[in-house]
Amino acid sequence: MGFPITRGRRLRRTENIRRMVRETSIDSEDLIYPLFVTHGLDVKMEIPSMPGVYHFSVDTLCKEAEEIWQLGIHAVLLFGIPAEKDEEGSEAYSPDGIVQRAVRTLKECNPGLVVITDVCMCEYTSHGHCGIVVDGQVSNDETLEYLARIALSHAEAGADIVAPSDMMDGRVMIIRDTLDENGFTDTAIMSYSAKYASAFYGPFRDAANSAPQFGDRKSYQMDPANRREAITEMVMDLDEGADIIMVKPALSYLDVIADARIEFNAPIAAYNVSGEYSMVKAAAHNGWIDEERAVIEILTSIKRAGADLILTYHAKDAAKWLKRG
Repeated sequence: MGFPITRGRRLRRTENIRRMVRETSIDSEDLIYPLFVTHGLDVKMEIPSMPGVYHFSVDTLCKEAEEIWQLGIHAVLLFGIPAEKDEEGSEAYSPDGIVQRAVRTLKECNPGLVVITDVCMCEYTSHGHCGIVVDGQVSNDETLEYLARIALSHAEAGADIVAPSDMMDGRVMIIRDTLDENGFTDTAIMSYSAKYASAFYGPFRDAANSAPQFGDRKSYQMDPANRREAITEMVMDLDEGADIIMVKPALSYLDVIADARIEFNAPIAAYNVSGEYSMVKAAAHNGWIDEERAVIEILTSIKRAGADLILTYHAKDAAKWLKRG
């Protein structure tokens, strides 16, 4: 039946009616908040290209974790800024590395907080690439052993979930085998399965000082033009033992998230990345958009596409707005 018997506006008439029939909702527990951890004491320093996002020293993490927890955000993703870099990114797998120290601190002050750790090498290597460089190229197979060492060191520190973001082939399998062989069968893997070579990572690379010193990452991160390939990557990661699969970035790849939701029953995460965040912040600062409405609309679109979990720098603000209703 069509108009005038069918009138879509009947169910849009008031906010309470709209809430009753709303198809997609977001909760603060859907959100994962990324944290940048650095050396030093009493450090909380704003990142210029990411207003409202900070570098934290380990001693300031518990206060931040308590604020996050009170907002209803129960998971964080840790990125580390090392004291020194070298060709092999050795602080990434050091038992006393910055992320390992941060994990132990967070689990001591808030045992219920789900601590996820980024497993990669780009922040830690002097060349800025996500793996071991041999003859000017990132060597996939030589990198795998290092990624496994990083993941194991994070699990030993108390991480609940390790999240390999390097896009080396086979890294989920070697990480799963290494964790299991060392008694960490309950440590989950959230794999950056479809991570694209995106233009939207710029502010993150400023924050993590992780821009490559030569070349780019197009030989290992996915081509933004490819959609079907993402399913292949996700299938491989699930077959190798991934517990959660991720699409990154989120906003420009909603079609990929939707494809994954149709294809898989596994939990799907999507990363609302730094460039997406900073564009909203810049537009809001200039009065061009309503930040609250824009953020909630963006996060809703990611959830509507099929993501179960959203990693976003907007998490704290969004949780406040959602709590306010």
